[in-house]
Amino acid sequence: MSTKALTYCPVCGDPLAHRSAGGRERLFCPACGYVHYQNPVPSVGLVIEMDGGLILVKRGGSVKTGHWAFPSGYIEEDESVEEAAVRESREETGLDVELIDLLGVYSFPEGPPSSGIIVFYRAHPVGGMLRAGDDAQEVRVFPPDAVPDMPFRTHQQVLQRWQTLQQQRQIAREANELYVIRQAEQADSPAILDLLKLVDANQDLSEEQCRAAMLRLAERQTMSVFVAETSREPHDTIGFVALSLMQTLTGGRGWIDDMAVAVDYRGEGVGAALLEAALRHANRLNLTHLYVNTARGGDATRAFYQAAGFQDGAISYLRIR
Repeated sequence: MSTKALTYCPVCGDPLAHRSAGGRERLFCPACGYVHYQNPVPSVGLVIEMDGGLILVKRGGSVKTGHWAFPSGYIEEDESVEEAAVRESREETGLDVELIDLLGVYSFPEGPPSSGIIVFYRAHPVGGMLRAGDDAQEVRVFPPDAVPDMPFRTHQQVLQRWQTLQQQRQIAREANELYVIRQAEQADSPAILDLLKLVDANQDLSEEQCRAAMLRLAERQTMSVFVAETSREPHDTIGFVALSLMQTLTGGRGWIDDMAVAVDYRGEGVGAALLEAALRHANRLNLTHLYVNTARGGDATRAFYQAAGFQDGAISYLRIR
């Protein structure tokens, strides 16, 4: 609701007046005391990777009609940011997507049409069919080096961030001839399941337990999973670590219950690199402790975590901050 267009109180209907509140001049109602705060509108956008390129939509509607931009839209009051991102993709591109990374949060106080905040995710298609929907005139996959000029500053900024991250990943691959650590994607699920069975406590997993594990991996709302992938083709997944997140009254905790490295790659530092990725992620989330159930592995597992600084014990921990 625009301040310029607001004349009457939305609560009692009396005419609004002006007064200073919170260091700004705002509209208020002398009759009932209502104060009108003009807050930014939250929205969500997606950088969807497909067939080696990025998906853009040609905009319909009344704002920047006919221009190419990333799929985006407003967040409904009854949905999370993640749910809004998945919905917007389905509505504008016809694709069901998996959210891979949070690419950034950007503000646009200049509009259009009003001040807002947009949360961008990197995503991959997991279903559906590419087609223009909702108010999109057209949808297309563009090569990363041939993305047309986009009319929104925030879309240009997130494209630059995506390009920077791609360059960093390439540098990491070139610097490490053996493997690279990255966040897990849905396509990694079969390889992770095979590695999961290498954990001593998982030797006798039933089919039902395997299906349950894959379901938790697909949802992973409170879990972050990192994989080690060979740098050279065919980019095999050779290790993983699953970090569960726990919120307590006194802060956040992290829990590692499963981590495994393929037999042929043990002794190459893969486990240490995976643990380092989990620790960096725990630091970004401001977690205070990282716990691990060393009883699920053997003597080598306990020795590995002790060497990494964890306390000795069946349930071992490392204080982060």
